[in-house]
Amino acid sequence: MNITLAGAAPPTEQIRDQLRGLIASGQLAADQRLPSVRQLAADLGVAPGTVAKAYRALEADGLLDTRIGAGTRVATTATTISRAVLDAAHRLNSASTEADLDLDEAIRVLRAIWRD
Repeated sequence: MNITLAGAAPPTEQIRDQLRGLIASGQLAADQRLPSVRQLAADLGVAPGTVAKAYRALEADGLLDTRIGAGTRVATTATTISRAVLDAAHRLNSASTEADLDLDEAIRVLRAIWRD
C-alpha cells in the first residue's frame, strides 16, 4: 500500500481519497487488513487522529470495517471499478501529464464534460 501526502488538501482527505482509490482499483482487496491507525500515522508522519478520521469516513462510506481485535479491513462489500474505467483513468493521467496539467486541472476538465 503506497500513500503519499502532497499538495494543498488536508492530510485526512488525501489519506481517505487515496485509500478509496486503492480499494476501487482493486489494489486493496476485500477483507484485506490495513495498517493500524498508529502504524499508518507513523509511516506518514501525521497524528493518529488524522488517520483515524480518514478510517472513520471510509467506514461510514461502507468501504472499511473495524472490529476490536481484528483491526481495520477492507469491507467485503467494497466494489472495484471496471477495467475499462480504470484504463480510461490511466489514459487521462498520461494525457494530462503530457499536457502539463495538474490533478485539479484534469478534474475540472472531467467535470466539465461529465454527463449525469
